[in-house]
Amino acid sequence: MRGAATLGLALLLAGPLAGQQAPNTLTEAERAEGWVLLFDGETTAGWRNYRADTLGRGWQVVDGALTRARRGGDIITREQFANFELVLEWRLTPRGPAGNSGIFYRATEAPLVIYMGAAEMQILDNQRHPDGRSELTSSGANYGLHPVPHRYTRPVGQWNEVRIRAEGNHIQHWLNGNKVVDFEIDSPDWRARVEASKFRDWPLYARAASGHIGLQEHGSVVAFRNIKVKRLP
Repeated sequence: MRGAATLGLALLLAGPLAGQQAPNTLTEAERAEGWVLLFDGETTAGWRNYRADTLGRGWQVVDGALTRARRGGDIITREQFANFELVLEWRLTPRGPAGNSGIFYRATEAPLVIYMGAAEMQILDNQRHPDGRSELTSSGANYGLHPVPHRYTRPVGQWNEVRIRAEGNHIQHWLNGNKVVDFEIDSPDWRARVEASKFRDWPLYARAASGHIGLQEHGSVVAFRNIKVKRLP
């Protein structure tokens, strides 16, 4: 038994198993398809705080993940994207405050705060955080507008896989391989949902055709890795 345990530890320390892709890398096929990394696994290059030129020290690279380790403000990519497909992984910790964060897209810096202008895919500890009581504010949701059941989110401490696709007004969210949100900005249904929410008071909400990808600061530890984007026609 000791020999088997020693072998298992050695394999773990050796990194990904044969055939598995290392985190924060692109395959040749991905490069050929137009995917680019937004995080290299070693530095915070390519990111800055919302409405600032630099990145706060609260965001750090920890064990190959872009991590909100302490208060550091919302952050955005230096590049902007119009039509795109974004994939990434996120993980919350069971220690400390109940996890709460989000992924913003097409964020402009006209509003004072990022959530007044950009739609958000919610990240949440559904079990411990009060927002988990509503599927409108649970993990995977188009925050406050399109609900997602808890069953699609993995237990806290595990990595969750995200895909967001934005083509014109058509927006889709996937969580752990499941399409959980599909909506059309400015459709009658979307307008009715906005009118029934806090977003009705923010005229710039989800109106930008192009903008930054953002990661939310919300008072808890959250880690991101394998952040990749592909521009669409």
